[in-house]
Amino acid sequence: MIPRELVATARIPGGEEMRLYRRGRDHMILVEREELMSTRMSGSEEALAELTAARLGSRPRQHWLVGGYGMGFTLRAALRALPKDATLTVAELVPEIIEWARGPMAALTGGGLDDPRVTVRLGDVADAISGGTYDAILLDVDNGPDALVRAANDRLYSSAGLAAAKAALRRGGLLAIWSAAPDPRFTRSLTNAGYAVDEEVVRARANGKGPRHHIWFATPR
Repeated sequence: MIPRELVATARIPGGEEMRLYRRGRDHMILVEREELMSTRMSGSEEALAELTAARLGSRPRQHWLVGGYGMGFTLRAALRALPKDATLTVAELVPEIIEWARGPMAALTGGGLDDPRVTVRLGDVADAISGGTYDAILLDVDNGPDALVRAANDRLYSSAGLAAAKAALRRGGLLAIWSAAPDPRFTRSLTNAGYAVDEEVVRARANGKGPRHHIWFATPR
């Protein structure tokens, strides 16, 4: 077996240390022993963007907020799905994530960050939500609403956070949230916050295999 090589580390603001590893062509990011993301598992992150685009259809001049960047799977899928008049803001809390995308993982990122439709905003995605207006807000933060590696992210999924997202969406806009697992309590929170909710179960791998991940699609009523 090819040994795993530590490439770089970074500290999550207010949280733990992240470690970027490489094994052959594969990369993975871990916090302690938990794997947050891996190049072997891209299917559900791509589905987050693809299913959002399918639901929004051909709305002109769409503006999406993607938080966070991760390994760029959601961003690149969005760029493939969206027309040339769309714009995307990527909010990423950890600056090193963007540095890794342009550095040791550059061969994998496909130039998505350099697409003229993309603006990178370093900082908390919650601040980007409160300061913008969007057709779609896509959240892939930690491992979902109930699997937090950074306690401050809880505000995204609180009543106040869901209200802020609702206020930031244009009419007919969509809040899409990725999770490693279902969470009926969070589904109720979305409903109580005034959203119509649709849920999808998607496979982690692009070939339709791997663990089942969960996506909420929430539209303000």
